[in-house]
Amino acid sequence: MDLRVLVVCPDQDSANLLSLVLGEMGMTTEHTPSIARGLERLNEEQFDAVILDYRADQSSEEFLAKLRHTPKSRNTLLIAIVDGEFSARPVFGLGANFVLYRPLSPERTRLSLRAARGLMRRERRRTPRIPVNSPVSVAYPGAEEGRATLVDLSDGGTAVRSGSTLPPACKVYFQFALPGQEQAVRLSGEVAWQDASGRTGIRFVDVPQASRRLMHAWLLQNSFRQTRNQPGPPVAPVPRADRETKPGKSTDLGGNRRGERRFPCKLGAEVYRLGSNVPNRCTLSDISEGGCYVEMPSPLTGLTGLEIVVRTPEMKLKIRGKVLAVHPGFGMGVSFIFDDATEREEMLRLLALLAAGPSLDELPR
Repeated sequence: MDLRVLVVCPDQDSANLLSLVLGEMGMTTEHTPSIARGLERLNEEQFDAVILDYRADQSSEEFLAKLRHTPKSRNTLLIAIVDGEFSARPVFGLGANFVLYRPLSPERTRLSLRAARGLMRRERRRTPRIPVNSPVSVAYPGAEEGRATLVDLSDGGTAVRSGSTLPPACKVYFQFALPGQEQAVRLSGEVAWQDASGRTGIRFVDVPQASRRLMHAWLLQNSFRQTRNQPGPPVAPVPRADRETKPGKSTDLGGNRRGERRFPCKLGAEVYRLGSNVPNRCTLSDISEGGCYVEMPSPLTGLTGLEIVVRTPEMKLKIRGKVLAVHPGFGMGVSFIFDDATEREEMLRLLALLAAGPSLDELPR
């Protein structure tokens, strides 16, 4: 996946470090020391993330305000660099998703950007897909050029229908003309998913600027045709054993009713009654931004408030919640309660680690 990051930073040493770490993660970086030039680039191109060296001055706040009012950047992930003693709360209030503290260190920068990469991928998957029915030429090493049909198109990928299975472990090269355009789009991608009906999901990897401009123009002209509930990659069913061991467990807890992505996991944690310092060992599963399922033989009853503590190698997370449903012998459904943007940000960091990093299953408590 060709994730693109705009770095707006006057300090060349910091910009070099960010470019190095982003490059290690396979992301494309563009750097400008000027806030004015950064705003120009946001009007010209779409980026998956913006890293701003925030200086708590008028130009920085003007940049943040205009960022969220630029159509191409409304859903762009924003990472702010702030001084070590600076309170990040105002920056979150201005729309930042992550913060990095000066002076930047390679270790902390890699950790934070690895977590941010997971959210970039999550947002990239939310890019609207426009239905299309166009022939496409497909080529890859060791095979003759074949034909397929574009099913839909977004800024970051496409779905095609073909009579043969595409290889999942190599670059696949595509050439096609979009309806109403004479010039051909040429790019490469990689297989993201395939299904039994012959459809294949493709993530774009290398997209020349000329081809990107053609796609952007077509997507803008046809944005009114964006699909709703378009089939995506197949989702693994809930294992039968899991369905049987959690009777009555809702698959729609908390914020998931609003379409938040849920992460199946096994996170070791401790849960406390509010006002108590007695830990209860438990395991978190099916976690989302809005809630989770707490697996424990003797779920807490007769209360509405609790606190959950999760520890990973990268972070320690404390979050309050309320019990939505209790299943004696199995566990309880919990909805999270956030007091401010900082607490929600910590939950997003955990979800980003689940999405981007190695498995966190069965972490030590």
